[in-house]
Amino acid sequence: MRTKDMRRSMAALAALTLAGACTATGIEVHGDQRGPVHVDVTDTPSGTPKEGGDAIGGERSGEDADGDRGGDSDGKGRRGQTPPPRASPSPTPTPAVAPTVLWAKGDEGLDVRELQARLRQIAWLFVGPTGTYDDLTVQAVRGFQGKRGLPRTGKTDSVTWARLLAMTREPGKWDLYAYGGQPAASPDPRCLTGRVLCISKTSRTLRWMVDGRTLTTVEVRFGSEYTPTREGLFHVYFKSRDHWSTLYDTPMPYAMFFSGGQAVHYSADFAARGYYGASHGCVNVRDKAAIAQLFAQVRNGDKVVVYW
Repeated sequence: MRTKDMRRSMAALAALTLAGACTATGIEVHGDQRGPVHVDVTDTPSGTPKEGGDAIGGERSGEDADGDRGGDSDGKGRRGQTPPPRASPSPTPTPAVAPTVLWAKGDEGLDVRELQARLRQIAWLFVGPTGTYDDLTVQAVRGFQGKRGLPRTGKTDSVTWARLLAMTREPGKWDLYAYGGQPAASPDPRCLTGRVLCISKTSRTLRWMVDGRTLTTVEVRFGSEYTPTREGLFHVYFKSRDHWSTLYDTPMPYAMFFSGGQAVHYSADFAARGYYGASHGCVNVRDKAAIAQLFAQVRNGDKVVVYW
């Protein structure tokens, strides 16, 4: 009986070996008990594994369907280790774009006035605005840029301008023309005949007009809300070249009085502070040479028109 059993086992092993090119361990028979049989099956007749590992369902062993190593559903490797993350491709660096230069030395206009007015607000400029991008403006812009880590070019580019806008308020009209330079308003109809000091509160200018023709235009300053300059039609009734105000204890050179104690005269304070100050009701002129010529031409009895 044992001989039959052994023959059957050997026949079965031989069939498996011929059909699948398998290797098998021997069978130990001890009495009626049989030892375990280990069969190593390969998918090639030669018994040599395919390149890349054992074939399992068309995938290489140790990889999942997407080709990732590890095979386990929890994303860990065969030994419980998390595979290193895939390196993402480095983005293509965007070339730096130089900021646009908005204004530079030599430029003129209202935009330059606004730039200068904003620089004055944060104490980088102490004169003007003049409306001309001059050397003082270049120095002020360069200092502002250096303080904030920007390239010290002295030119106002888009980045510099954005920083300045964020730090300052929008200038008012008389911030833009703190030291004059504003265009004169159209003359009042009462100024179109005769000899007239035509004074506009709207544009803060004085026109010296003769028979409707403007001979001289100067910037002027008026009184504050507590000491306003009176409006209306007046006449020059008194001139005093080296006048001194006993009421305010201050000089009033080239004074031409037209209404009580109010006069057109030169003001050193207006020349120094511009529209950051005010008079006590008089019409201040800051151009000393211009008012000296004006004083020589104006006569007692000439009209004075103060209007909005």
